[in-house]
Amino acid sequence: MKPRVLAGLIGAGIQASRTPALHEQEGDAQGLRYLYRLIDLEPLQLDINALPDLLQAAEQMNFTGLNITYPCKQAILPLLDELSDEARGIGAVNTVVFKAGKRIGHNTDCLGFAEGFRRNLQDVVRRRVVQMGAGGAGAAVAHALLAEGVEHLSIFDVDASRAQDLADNLAHCFGPGRAQVGTHLENAIAEADGLVNTTPMGMAKLPGTPVPPALLHAQLWVAEIVYFPLETELLRNARALGCRTLDGGNMAVFQAVKAFELFSGVVPDAHRMLAHFQSMNS
Repeated sequence: MKPRVLAGLIGAGIQASRTPALHEQEGDAQGLRYLYRLIDLEPLQLDINALPDLLQAAEQMNFTGLNITYPCKQAILPLLDELSDEARGIGAVNTVVFKAGKRIGHNTDCLGFAEGFRRNLQDVVRRRVVQMGAGGAGAAVAHALLAEGVEHLSIFDVDASRAQDLADNLAHCFGPGRAQVGTHLENAIAEADGLVNTTPMGMAKLPGTPVPPALLHAQLWVAEIVYFPLETELLRNARALGCRTLDGGNMAVFQAVKAFELFSGVVPDAHRMLAHFQSMNS
């Protein structure tokens, strides 16, 4: 008998998320009974303090698991029973599986970003890269970038202590000297081969760009994790200069591919999920 899956996404301002459609359509294609629900903190007038109650309610209603997004990827850590090696190393969780009475946290963002990077930017220079943002998604992306051979990562965040925590974590995992807190954005971008945005800036509900357009230059490659809209202001500015770019759709799809497998035990068709995502943008 094929498994039944009841999954959900906890986050703030997630009404435009493509994740439910990605999961449910692949479930249909696999012949599964697969239901995916949004648990949006904003219309519920809740914040991260509601996480304990939401997790308990999901368990009581026999959810198979939950995806976790901004602003909950780190706040959820103390509420879990076990962490995968990836989630423990990164210090952030975007997927929780309920199994045998336990809450098991995983991180599929890291491999999701890495897969998109390998498919689209495999041949880029990666000596020096600037990353905007050090939150839960930022931690996963930073791990992916260093694992993909970035020699030196400069991390900028509005919260300097959060950026320092991430730099310390990366030093522990990858050795000292590979990552540091950025101090002068203009100089860092001028010297960089690549720029990655892991902040929510650029989303439809948070318009704008994390980097002043005047700092961009044609030698940069630019990657984004925001995918609604798929062409953010940052990517539009970068493309106007002729920069190589990577949109946020890649990470959105490939993290969902792994989450689908964790929830259902069935290996999804990644090519089909990518094609479905692209069809939603046409």
